[in-house]
Parts: sequence; structure tokens; C-alpha cells
Amino acid sequence: MVSSSSDDVVIKVEDLVKSFGDLNAVDGVSFEVHKGEIFGILGPNGAGKTTTLECIEGLSEPTSGRTFVLGMETQIEPENVKQRIGVQLQASAYFDYLTLEEILNLFARFYKRRASTSELLERVGLLDKAKSRVKTLSGGQQQRFTIAATLINEPEVIILDEPTTGLDPQARRSLWDFIQSINADGRTVVLTTHYMEEAEFLCHRIAIMDNGKIVAMDSPENLVRALPVPFEVKIITGSEYNLDALSNLTGVQDVVDDGEGTVRMRSSDAAATVSGIMAWSGQSGAPVKHLEVTPSNLEDVFLSLTGRGLQE
Repeated sequence: MVSSSSDDVVIKVEDLVKSFGDLNAVDGVSFEVHKGEIFGILGPNGAGKTTTLECIEGLSEPTSGRTFVLGMETQIEPENVKQRIGVQLQASAYFDYLTLEEILNLFARFYKRRASTSELLERVGLLDKAKSRVKTLSGGQQQRFTIAATLINEPEVIILDEPTTGLDPQARRSLWDFIQSINADGRTVVLTTHYMEEAEFLCHRIAIMDNGKIVAMDSPENLVRALPVPFEVKIITGSEYNLDALSNLTGVQDVVDDGEGTVRMRSSDAAATVSGIMAWSGQSGAPVKHLEVTPSNLEDVFLSLTGRGLQE
């Protein structure tokens, strides 16, 4: 259970602005992340996701505004913040001639707290690769190693910037499970992603960014539920009947006849619409051979807010 108490705020962003010339890459962003939460930032390329994280991590100086991590202001105590967080960047580069074990041992020397190298490799399923080099790993193995490297200092907060980009579905799902296991340890996770299903599967809350601003923020379920028309109801009657009555059913916003007895309805109340369809079927004699209710998803939310797709 994720707490919403102000005492459990581990990341706080206040009126953050980051400008590059005349462009405000981040334009007045404010939000909080609570202890034990998986918090996602979703948005298209150029929305300001990575720049926001860089300010939180202390890798970039804000034009204005402030960021706090674990009660410390990033811009005032950057080194103390870095000791207590783990960061996976969009692109990582490692020493070509060092083994996984040697890389982790090297990274461990930069921190006061150090996890066991062998235990980390075992946890990500790479203990048998301890003497191997990164370039010999598959894409999924490299991503798992990169996240293992973020855990070398036993951080309280993990920040992952598009952790599954370029992975095949199996490797992506494996990484989702690993991220959940990190969170189950009590660590707070902040991640950016282009993948709607990833955000829906992993995140307790999501901030949707566009043009440097947060345009919506809530749980995935609440974001979808807030849509004016959160459901599509599809029926197949198998023959043509008078469909005008369907337009007047409770919750129905519009009706589209696809022909040959297939009808799609956008509905704000799926349960009431389905009940009405059953009543309509009984009264009209139109047999309902197939009925399908499809809830909206985060892509529908994003399109309704910004009018464009996530990867545009």
C-alpha cells in the first residue's frame, strides 16, 4: 500500500523550469513521489521527461524551481543525493575490457554503502556471466545488468529512464518483473516510458507530460475512468435490424454500424449499455451472437489530452 502522507514524500519537484535558449523544455512542473511508489512519467519525445529526471538527479541545473530527494535539495546537496539514489540513463556505456564483476566492483568504490556484487548478479540472473564482458550479453541481459549497476549502492530511490526501449516482449516482461521485485524491497521507483502497457502494468501513479508541462496526473485506472467515453461496446447480431433504438440506450454516446450486423457503441456506462442491449434484443427479436466490452486505455487518455500519439 503506497502512503500519501506528506511525511513519506521522497521526491518533491516545485515549479521546475529548464530552458535551452528560448525553449522551455520543462515549463513549471510540480509533483511529489511517495515512499514505496512506482511513479511513471509518460509522454512523447521532447515532452521534457528526461530533462525533468536530470534535474532531480543533479545532472542538470534548473533554470528556476527546486527539486528535493529524501528531504535534501538536489542543487544544494548533489553528492549526498547521489549517494542514496540509483540512476539508469537512456544510454549506458561500460569499459570494453572489464568483466561484469569488475565493473560492479569499480562502481562500488564510489559509494559509502555497497551491495554484494555476486548477490546482485545472481538476482538479475547473470551470476554465470560474472566473468563476461557487457558486449557479449543480449539486449535484455544488458538492461538487467544496467539496472543491477544502479543497485550497487543499495539506493532508496531508483530512477529508470526508458528501461525497456528496444527489448523484445519476453525480455521486456522479464524486466517488468524485476522492477516490481525492486519495489517490493521497499524501494521507490521513478521511470519514464513510451509504452502504455508498461505504465499501466507497473505504475501506481502516472504523470502525463506534453510540451514541458504535466497535463494530467493520477493512477492509470483513474485517468482512464475520467475519460468522457471510457468504453466501446461491440455487438454482432448476425442480421440487419432497426438499430435506431441503440442510440437512446443509457451511456451510449454514438453508434457506428459496420455492416453485416456488426455495431460499435461508445459508452460512458458499459454496464447500463449492456443491460439496455439485452432488453433491446428481447424486444426487437435481434439475436446478440457476440458482445464485447473494451475499456479505454492510456493511449486514449493521451490522445484526448494532446491529440497525438505517444511516439509521435
